[in-house]
Amino acid sequence: MVNRPASPDAGFDSGTPIGTAAALGGGSGAPAKLHPFGDLHTLQHLSARAARGVRQTFESYWRAETRAWAEPLEVLRLADYRAARGDKLTAWLPLSMDGRPALCVIDSQFVVEIIDLFFGGTGDVSPVLALEFTPASDVILARIAKALARALEVAWEPLARARFTAEPFELGGNMVPGVEADEVVIATRFAIARGSAKPAFVDILYPVATLKPHTVALTGKVVAKPSEVDAEWRTQLTRAAMGVRFPVRSVLAEPTIPLSRLMDLKEGDIIPISFGADVPIVVGGMALGLGTVGTSNGRAAIRISKFEGPLQ
Repeated sequence: MVNRPASPDAGFDSGTPIGTAAALGGGSGAPAKLHPFGDLHTLQHLSARAARGVRQTFESYWRAETRAWAEPLEVLRLADYRAARGDKLTAWLPLSMDGRPALCVIDSQFVVEIIDLFFGGTGDVSPVLALEFTPASDVILARIAKALARALEVAWEPLARARFTAEPFELGGNMVPGVEADEVVIATRFAIARGSAKPAFVDILYPVATLKPHTVALTGKVVAKPSEVDAEWRTQLTRAAMGVRFPVRSVLAEPTIPLSRLMDLKEGDIIPISFGADVPIVVGGMALGLGTVGTSNGRAAIRISKFEGPLQ
């Protein structure tokens, strides 16, 4: 499921708020707007599309029904985002969008749950916060980063053919590669939940500088305009279609004889047949109608007496 469910767990993790109203440029006395992309509806729609790929990414690890949805976007400086997360051990996975930096952010506790589920556990791991990442964490996170990069690339395809890549990384509690603390980022939070369990969260951070080459696409209004039909092309297409040839056949009779009679047949024998006033007419394997057998200009012919099938 990729739509945001109406439940108390659907919001951001209350323990790690992304930012405050002041940091987001909202409310009275807020600072000036931090990004040039308008209402962000287009980017929110792309995030909803990406949620499908996010669901498939994590569903493959625990092989169970998974819910995933995109939370509302937030805009804030990276330093404020880091401050809101606190001192918890966090995986900062560097991504690139057409060579420009982006970040995937995952809590260490969620990583431990994924590893436990992947190796057949229940996912109910100790709530004690990990102090460092293990080699198994490195491998799992590298695979997750590549899968999320593919999901983002597919989600962005209708808007822009952006290339997302998972970059090499070294895990550390305070290592945030590729983005400066004072840079403004647009944070997309994806919620992932197994069955009816409470969701965990994965964040994708787009620095504003990374998205600026797509400003026109992110702010433009798409208006469908009817395309003009090329009259000459339409005429040629009609002529070509009208020139297609179909085989026409009619079966007068389909008599049956026993095998003993068939084995005794010889030249000159007569097989009697009988047929009614109308016989079927078939065009290209499809019944056209019924007709009466006769002659025309000295040749055998069938006069159409009734249309059937698609021409009826």
